[in-house]
Amino acid sequence: MKCLLCQQPLQPKISFKNLIRLDSKQETLCQDCFKTFNQITAPYCPTCYKIDQADSCLDCQLWERQHLPVHHFSLYSYNDAMKHYFKTYKFTGDYLLRGIFAEEIRTALKPYEKEYQLIPVPISSQTFNTRGFNQVTGLLDAAGLAYSDLLRKEHTEKQSHKNRQQRLQGAQVFHVNEKSDLKQRVLIVDDIYTTGATIQTIKQLVLAKGAKEVISFSLAR
Repeated sequence: MKCLLCQQPLQPKISFKNLIRLDSKQETLCQDCFKTFNQITAPYCPTCYKIDQADSCLDCQLWERQHLPVHHFSLYSYNDAMKHYFKTYKFTGDYLLRGIFAEEIRTALKPYEKEYQLIPVPISSQTFNTRGFNQVTGLLDAAGLAYSDLLRKEHTEKQSHKNRQQRLQGAQVFHVNEKSDLKQRVLIVDDIYTTGATIQTIKQLVLAKGAKEVISFSLAR
């Protein structure tokens, strides 16, 4: 086996516990590559997980002033290693990379699976036709988590091409599919959380459609 990022041979780690269970985890990253990713640890914003923020960050304060509270959590900061990962996964289209963080995502979201309806942020049909997959559902599929693909998105300019102000002022491009079985407790799943504009747009949409509680998660912040 080779590391999915650097292509160096992997040295499988088989523990005594895994030998007993006969289900040793298949490695996907070498230790050198794994160490380049920055797991979020304290201090971080308590409502959106922005790093190096002991109290509510400016973004969350802005949403709060608009009476749009934030309830978000993430696993990794969006550093250079994560930026390179998403460039390769999303824009180069290396679908194998969906599994690199599968175990971490499963551990983070599995406790919510029974009480919350996991809803991935969609991509437009044009983007899907070009890329061939939705990167968010790819992450969830790799993690073996059940989700409801209830949303659709109109085609617009990519978020990565917009500046901060454009993201915050974006028009409504998301819609709930007709006859969707929307539950009362929802967990929105995205790949990257930047300003929170996408999550807030979807959050207000599903609340208007009958959801009572909405929280959110992203791999990176």
